[in-house]
Amino acid sequence: MTTAPPGAPPGAPPCAPPDFAPHRPQLRLPVGACDCHAHVIGPAAQYPLAAQRVYTPPDCVVADYRHMLASVGVTRAVLVQPSVYGSDNRLLVDSLQAADPVHWRGVAVLAGDEDDAELARLHDAGVRGARVNLVDRAERSSTLPLAQLRTLAARIAPWGWHLELLAHADELGADLLALAELPVPVVFGHLGYLTVGRSTGAAGFRALLDLASSGRAWVKLTGPYRLTREALPYPAVDEMAAALRAAAPQRLLWGSDWPHVMLKGVMPNDAELVDLIARWLPGAALRQQVLVDNPQALYGFGPVTDAPSAIPCSSPPISPV
Repeated sequence: MTTAPPGAPPGAPPCAPPDFAPHRPQLRLPVGACDCHAHVIGPAAQYPLAAQRVYTPPDCVVADYRHMLASVGVTRAVLVQPSVYGSDNRLLVDSLQAADPVHWRGVAVLAGDEDDAELARLHDAGVRGARVNLVDRAERSSTLPLAQLRTLAARIAPWGWHLELLAHADELGADLLALAELPVPVVFGHLGYLTVGRSTGAAGFRALLDLASSGRAWVKLTGPYRLTREALPYPAVDEMAAALRAAAPQRLLWGSDWPHVMLKGVMPNDAELVDLIARWLPGAALRQQVLVDNPQALYGFGPVTDAPSAIPCSSPPISPV
């Protein structure tokens, strides 16, 4: 049982840790594959968690994350600011600079009062997007805050950043189409983060497909365990992935969602999550596009020849799927 650490605020339950012993997946990923959605957390003694948070994660530091990437064969990464730090991006920036500022990128959370010097500092560290979380926070929103999003988009557009939105697409419905007016790309996490039990027929998911197919939105294939109460391999998610794949393969990204905070149910090994890619993205050409080419276009990575080799693991990879 995971117990709350001393001083954890009410309403911020502790999270189970990830499996810190990832094994090699059956699927061999293409060179330059990118994990487009992960978080690092802690050490808590150095980077205190925000008092206003809805969960309390254990330390899951950069070294742990790097070990996972090397184990599954991923060579590029995008760190996303977790809600437990609010707009305090110190850990994000420190992690990007200490790990690999060339092959890692970041998505920050802005308070709204950052000056040009602060945005320049974030950009130089590797930040390429700003995140808005409408779901996993104390004051949840089921409406689209268009005025806020327009202001933020105008602020980040000169830097070439994108807007990352964590929201339940089914709750927002056709209102999502208004995002096409923004001057920056919009990225959605968790396949649109449909509420458990909702299907691809939901108006919000159809709007998401329209945004992606028109080139106005990107969608991350992440967090399947957040979309169903089923166990691995989360078969209900296959329909969502197939609809997105058919509508806009050029706007899809993949991410591990490490360290899988607030996961309800059995914690998967990250190799098992990587192997889901074979279900969602059949064929080497499609996997090359989603895992390498699409992230390169959105996050501004250099040519694949610049990507570092994964750190070798003690066990050899299994034959490619």
